[in-house]
Amino acid sequence: MRILIVEDEQGILNFLKQGLEEESYVVDTAEEGNQGLHLALSGDYDLLLLDWMVPGISGIEICHQFRKEFKTTPIIFLTAKDTLDETIFGLQSGANDYIKKPFHFNELLERIKVQLRPKSGDHSIFKLGDITLNTDKHEVLKVNEEISLTQKEFALLEYLIRNKGVVCKRTSIIEHVWDIHFDYDTGVIDVYINALRKKLKLSEEDNYIQTVRGIGYIAKEI
Repeated sequence: MRILIVEDEQGILNFLKQGLEEESYVVDTAEEGNQGLHLALSGDYDLLLLDWMVPGISGIEICHQFRKEFKTTPIIFLTAKDTLDETIFGLQSGANDYIKKPFHFNELLERIKVQLRPKSGDHSIFKLGDITLNTDKHEVLKVNEEISLTQKEFALLEYLIRNKGVVCKRTSIIEHVWDIHFDYDTGVIDVYINALRKKLKLSEEDNYIQTVRGIGYIAKEI
């Protein structure tokens, strides 16, 4: 999952970036509103965290401009503004949620998880054939056997399963799982895919992670 943070307080920005990366999120940052809007419109993000008051255009204006482009990506405001009218104004501007500074990181993390939940079904458990991935427990089971994955392997499998049935382009995978952009050797993806297939003991009969030649990979049930 890829998140953009627009925040001009360096201490808060570094704290959020480190904390979210430790939770396996890919994080981009901007300390100024115009840069933040450019990244928001040009990047493929799963969620935006916007400080209300940043240099350049405000978080409110970023939100307005972003929604004008018919972007539906969830937006959470981070702000010291705490009156009822300000809260309502922030939500009416197009934000999905609003958290007041100072805040506890665990509360923000749960709010992020709420916004990233699938629209139906269990909110933390994803299935692919006989494979079960639990994002809350950071656990993967095949039938009843627990599969030990590295952080990147887990993030890659989660991204593929969340997009089950959809071809995931190599460029999208490298951006969402590794936070690497543009001209980069995506061969690292192949190494991790092979490791996943081996650890998950996927055979030709239950090859749930399939290669789409020249494009990327797709998670699908046989």
